[in-house]
Formats: sequence, C-alpha cells, structure tokens
Amino acid sequence: MDLIVSNSAAGTVVDWGTGPRRCAVGPGGIAHKQREGDGVTPIGVYPFRRLFWRADRLEQPRSILPARAMEKDDGWCDFPSDPNYNKLVKHPYPVSAEHLWLDSHVYDIVVIIGFNDDPVVPGKGSAVFLHLARDGYPHTAGCVAMTDHDLRAALAQVQPGDRVLING
Repeated sequence: MDLIVSNSAAGTVVDWGTGPRRCAVGPGGIAHKQREGDGVTPIGVYPFRRLFWRADRLEQPRSILPARAMEKDDGWCDFPSDPNYNKLVKHPYPVSAEHLWLDSHVYDIVVIIGFNDDPVVPGKGSAVFLHLARDGYPHTAGCVAMTDHDLRAALAQVQPGDRVLING
C-alpha cells in the first residue's frame, strides 16, 4: 500500500487504496523542490521513516513504523549549514530548528518521510512530514496534512517497503 499524493479536479488528494481523500500541501503546490523554505511539496518517492505522537493528547497510532512519544524539547533542524540539518534535535538548539511540540494540534501526529535524508543535501529542504491538517485545509509549509482519521487509517495499513509517492 503506497500512499499517493496527487492533484485532482477536486484539489489535492491522498489515496492509500481506499479512494482519494482531501489533503493540504505547500503553497507552491506539488513540484520539484529547489531550496529550503520554497513552500513546495516535493515530487518524488519517499520511504516512511518513523512516527511521533503527542502521548499527552492522543493514543499511539496503530502502525508498524518505528514510533515514540514526542518530547517537549523535540525539534527538527532547518538551518542548512548545520551538521544536524534535516535531523531530529533537542531544544534549546543553537541554530534554527522547528519546534515539534506545538500548542496547535497539527503535530500531534508526525510521520517523518525520507525526503533529503540519504544523503542530506544542505539547503535542499527539510522537515517534509505527514501531519494533521488544520480546519479548512490551509496550506502547509511543504508537508502533506490529513485529518486525524485519515492519517491513522493510512498508518494502520502501512507494510514493510511501502512508500509515499508525491506526484505533480
């Protein structure tokens, strides 16, 4: 079961074999990612890496993915010249790093996908995740955002070797 993100007449959708469901992507749409912060959701085929969730708010999603409860000091480095660029870090962090523990609920479930991580190319882009959508599906910074129900349903079906396919 690959998770496929694509454009349709109805807008951007995600499908894991149960039919297309609405999702949100970056303001630059689905395209070839050029650089950090370009607002693009990157075209490509990416492996699922790992799952984080807010155990203080939610039950652990059912999935075979490696998973751990998110910690308050978890962050993701988005500073291109740092040796930990596009990697999990702990706050406080000396350079720019996104906080994963948010007041909003968008990162209550975060799935790390294998974008720009093998090898990491400084400045190509970081922190491309699957996460929860805000009401009304406004744009993400470049991630793919779904409802809690849809993300949990997709995660429950992930099997070894499954991938995220993002098509323009």
